Amino acid sequence: MCGIVAYTGHRDAVPILTEGLARLEYRGYDSAGLAVAGRSGDLRVRKKEGRVAAMAASLPARFKGGTGIGHTRWATHGEPSDENAHPHVAGTVAVVHNGIIENADELRAKLAADGVEFASETDSEVIPHLIARSSADELEDAVREALSQIVGTYGIAVVDARHPGVLVVARNGSPVVLGIGEKEMFAASDVAALVRYTRQVVHLDDGELASIRPDGFRTFTLDAQVTLKEPSVIETEDAAYDAEGYTHFMRKEIHEQPAAVERALRGRLDARFHTAHLGGLDLDPREARAIRRVKILGCGSAYYAGQVGAQLIEELARIPADAEPASEFRYRNPVVEADTLYVAVSQSGETYDTLAAVQELRRKGGRVLGVVNAVGSAIARECDGGIYLHAGPEIAVASTKAYTSTAVVFALLALHLGRIHDLSPADGRRITEGLRALPAQIGEILEQEDRIAALAGDLAKYHSMLFVGRVRGWPVAREGAQKLKEVSYVHAEAYPASELKHGPLALVSPALPTVAIVPDDELLDKNRSTLGEIRARHGRVVTIGHGVAGEDAIAVPKNEPELDPILLTIPLQLLAYHAAVALGHDVDKPRNLAKSVTVD
Repeated sequence: MCGIVAYTGHRDAVPILTEGLARLEYRGYDSAGLAVAGRSGDLRVRKKEGRVAAMAASLPARFKGGTGIGHTRWATHGEPSDENAHPHVAGTVAVVHNGIIENADELRAKLAADGVEFASETDSEVIPHLIARSSADELEDAVREALSQIVGTYGIAVVDARHPGVLVVARNGSPVVLGIGEKEMFAASDVAALVRYTRQVVHLDDGELASIRPDGFRTFTLDAQVTLKEPSVIETEDAAYDAEGYTHFMRKEIHEQPAAVERALRGRLDARFHTAHLGGLDLDPREARAIRRVKILGCGSAYYAGQVGAQLIEELARIPADAEPASEFRYRNPVVEADTLYVAVSQSGETYDTLAAVQELRRKGGRVLGVVNAVGSAIARECDGGIYLHAGPEIAVASTKAYTSTAVVFALLALHLGRIHDLSPADGRRITEGLRALPAQIGEILEQEDRIAALAGDLAKYHSMLFVGRVRGWPVAREGAQKLKEVSYVHAEAYPASELKHGPLALVSPALPTVAIVPDDELLDKNRSTLGEIRARHGRVVTIGHGVAGEDAIAVPKNEPELDPILLTIPLQLLAYHAAVALGHDVDKPRNLAKSVTVD
C-alpha cells in the first residue's frame, strides 16, 4: 500500500532514502517524509504532502544522518496533509507504518488520558508514543512491548536518536524486506527500493521483528524467541525498474508481454507427451487424479485471470472449477473440502486479503497452490506448492503483463491436469502449439497500437461504457472494464452478453458505447444477435474479435478457442491506456488506488 525505506551504515542515509522512496511511488501515495538520526544524537524529521521530489527539494543542506527511515503514504486515516504524513514522532522516536491499527481509537484514548497530545489524525501515531513510553533499555524491547498492545496489520521501521546506528523493523500482514550490504543494511517494503544497492535480501514473516545495525541483523518474535533467516538473491536486475524511454511504465509493460509470455512458457512445455512440466506443484499424478474441484482466489485483475483459469481447467481437465474474490472468501466461513485444490493468485505475493484466505485454508487443512510473480513473497512461502509467473517487476498500478502471464500459467496448469485426466494427446498437442504461438500473436496485436490509440481517443469523450462477452469472453469483458475505469476514470461496467435483456439493455443509447468481445467460436451467431439488439437501439458497438473489420473493430489473431481469451485482452489494455492518455491522466498512478497490498 504505502512505501517504506530504511538505512543504517557508513553513508549519508538521505540520498538513499529519497531515491528508494521515488522507486516506490508506483504504489500510490499522497505524501512523503524522512527521519534521520544525526551523528550528534539528534532526530531530524521532514515530511510533506505531495510527491517525493517536492519533499526532497524542501530538505535543508544540513539534513543528514547515517541512520534513517522514509515513507510514502496512501491515506487510510486522515486526509492527505503534512501533519498526517509519516514519519510520526514521539520524543526521540520516529516510526513509519504500513497497515491499519484496528484498536487505534482505544489506544489513543488511553494515551490521551495519560497526557499525550496527538499531532495527526492517523492510527499510526500511537506506535511511536507507545515505544517512547517504554522503560526498556534496548530499542528492540521497547518495540516488542509496544507491538504487543497493538491489534491490526503493520509493516514498520523505527529509529530512535538515543540508539545511534540501530533500526528496528517488524512485520504483521504488510511486507518488510531486509537488504544486506557491505557494512551497511537496508530495509524496505518492496525490493524495488533495494536492488540498486544489494541483491542479498531476507524476507520477514508475519509476527517477526529485526534489529538492524550496519554490521548485520538479528531476527526474533514478539516473545523474544530468536529466529534464523537465510538470505536469498534478488533475480531482477536494477534496469528492470527503469522506464527505458517509455512515457509510462504501463505502456512499457504492455509491450513486454511477448517476452513475459515466453518466460512463463520456457522449459514448461513437453513436446513428447504434449503436456506441461510444473515442478513447483509438488503434486504427483495420483494426487492430481484425486482432485475433484478447483477453487481459485484472487483480488482485482488476479480474480479475473482466475476466472479465465477456471474455464480453462473445466474445458481441458474436465474438473469443476470456479474463481472467487479472496476478499469475500476469507470472511464467509467457507466449507473446505479435502479433494479440492485451492489456488491463490497474486502478482506481488503480498496481497493481504489473498494471504489471509491462504492462511485460513491452511488452518482448515486445505491444499493451496500459489500463482505469484514475486519469489520469496509471503503467499509463496505460505503455500504447499506453486507456479512463478517470471513476468518481471510490474511497476504500473494497473496490471497488464502479470495478468497475461497468469492466464498463460493457468493454461499450463489446465494442460497438465488435463493430460493426467482425460485430455487426448491430439488435444494436448493442439494446446501446446497454441501456447507456443502466443508471443508472436501478441506482437501482432501490439503492431495495431496507433489504430487502437485513435479509437481510444474517440471513445474517451464518453462518460460511461458497457463491456459484454459470453462464456470465454465474459472474464475478458470484466478485465477490460476494470482497466478502463482504473486508469481513465471513465465509468465502465461489464455484463455477460446473455444477460443484456435482463436489465442492462435499458441503458443502451447513442451516449453509451458497448465494447463487445466476439471470438469466432460456437457462440458467434448468438453474439451477432446481441450486437444487432444494441445497434437497433442506436448504440455504438466496438467489436474485439476474429475477422472483424471497420473503424470500430479490432481484429485479433485466432488461436485455439480455449486460449483466445488471452489474446482478446491485449487490445483492451491498449484501449484503456490510450483513453487515459487522451484524458491527460497519470496512467502509472491512478487516483485512490495502490499497488500490491490490500488491507481492509
